[in-house]
Order: sequence, then C-alpha cells, then structure tokens
Amino acid sequence: MPNNPDMPVQYEPVSFEGGNTQILSVMGCTGWRLLWLACTASTLLQYGAVRVTVSESSVDVVQGDSVTLSCSFFTMMPLYRLSIIWTLTPLSDPDSPIQVIVYDNGQVIESPSFTGRVGFVGTPWSAGIILNYTRVSDAGVYRCVVSNPPETGDPGIGELSLTVLAPPSLPVCLWEGDTEAGGNVRLSCVVAEGFPTPQVIWEKLEPDKMTLPVNMDGDTTGSVHIVNVSAQTSGLYRCSVTNPLGTQHCYINLSVYTPPDNSPGILQGVLLSLSMALLLLALMVLVLWLHRSAQESKWRNSHEEDECYNEIKYTPSLIKRSFV
Repeated sequence: MPNNPDMPVQYEPVSFEGGNTQILSVMGCTGWRLLWLACTASTLLQYGAVRVTVSESSVDVVQGDSVTLSCSFFTMMPLYRLSIIWTLTPLSDPDSPIQVIVYDNGQVIESPSFTGRVGFVGTPWSAGIILNYTRVSDAGVYRCVVSNPPETGDPGIGELSLTVLAPPSLPVCLWEGDTEAGGNVRLSCVVAEGFPTPQVIWEKLEPDKMTLPVNMDGDTTGSVHIVNVSAQTSGLYRCSVTNPLGTQHCYINLSVYTPPDNSPGILQGVLLSLSMALLLLALMVLVLWLHRSAQESKWRNSHEEDECYNEIKYTPSLIKRSFV
C-alpha cells in the first residue's frame, strides 16, 4: 500500500558501526523542510568565513618590471563593507611587516613607500594588486587579508612570496697594506646589490693572467690577501661580480716598490767618491794657488831689481847736467 504524505512516517532504528543507534522521526513534509533548513544553517555556520585563494605561491620579477599579485575570495554576503588589506614581510627585516595597500568601503589607501607604484586589479570582485617599478626592497612574503562583515568567522588570508631579481650593481675596488717589497696587501671588492647573490671573482690580468682565491666577507665583499709582495706582484687586477642577469667589473693597478740591491754599500761608495773628488779639487786649488803665489813673488822681485838698475844708470848723467 503506498504511503500517504500526510501520514506520520516512522523510521525504524538503524544500527551504525560502533554500536550506536539513532532514531529519526519526521512528521510529513513539514519535517523534511525543517531538516533542509537545519542542514542549510549548518553549512552557513561552517563556511561563514570569507575564503581566500592565491593562484601562485611564489612569483619572480626582474627589478624595474611590473608584476601582478593575484588574490581571489568567496563570500556569501553583499560587498557593502568589504575590506582588503595587503601587507609585506620584507626579506631584509622579517620581524617588521609593513602595510602595502588597503581597500575599505570603497576607499583605497596606499603606503607611502608604495605610493604611485601599487594599485588594485578588479576590485571589488577581486583582491589582486599590481606592483610597478619593482625594487629589490619589495621582495618578501605578501599577505592578502579579506573580510566582509557581517560574515562570521576570521578574515580570509592568502600568502605568496615575491622574489625580485636584479643584476649586480657596479662594484667598488679597494686596496690596503704595504706595497713595498716584502709587505702584505689586501684587495677588496664590494657590491651593494644583486639577486641572486653575485659571485665575486678576482683575476690578475697583466703581465700574466691568473685567477686568485677569494675570501668572502658576507654576501657583498670578496677579498684577496697577498703576502710578501715583490716586483712580480705588480700588475693590473680585476674584480668581476656576476649573476644570471649580468656582470660588472672594477680594476686596481698595483705597483710594488722594490729598492735597489745593496743600497747601503752603494750609498757609502757614492759618498766616498764624492769625498775623494772634493779632496782632489781642494788639492788642485791649493797647488794652483801656491804656483801663482810663487810666480807673483818672482815677478815682483824681478821688477824691483829693474827699478834699482835704472836709478843707478841714470843718476850720474843727471848730476853731470846739473853742473853744466
């Protein structure tokens, strides 16, 4: 006999695994409606929170280019009070998250460090953003936080990691130490930016090309230590910093001073030679002076004898004339 929908329906006890017994009694169609409403309420309570999804967990971009960070959400309520907040946890400072951009009741607020470089894509139907003129400092973990009151539950959160690729910046080459033969010299190469971390290579180019072992001081400085330098150490040195996006160079022209061999003996010889030369010169001057003095004395004596002879010769005649 067919069941009458208006008649009460009695379900027999049903045994489930584990020994529990459940009896469900429903009174006609009204009971079915109540059961449907209960299931619907349970579903709403279970999925009342906003659900957020991101299409990619990690994104790469080259420095200076634009990148879109996608974030989609599902909500059961109208979007009258929709709130979207993007934050960044920088790789350089993981303990200090910063706010990137906010959408709140139709208003958009940009962080000062991102002003003019960030914007929403497709709001209010999407929570994604576009980031322009990317910088190395933009790298880190981004969080997309979406809430839509009166939706119950915690806000929906999505995370993705942004990597900003950058070629090496122009390195700076420095040297320190004693460039006199036998001293020690340190050549340093410092690069400020570059991701992935640039590799540092030191080479001697002239007169003979050779690659030198590099000691890394962190990720940004590569140095070479040269001990007991000599004339062969002199030459042109080049530091190269390279990663998949490019290579940069800087140079140092190192000159090692080598004093002449046996320099004290040579100096003494030079001084002795000068002394001998001065002594000989003094002797020559003395000899010349003595010779000239002797000549002058001889000439003076001869001149005096001539004057005396003339006086004796002419005196009688003068006397004779005086008597005439």
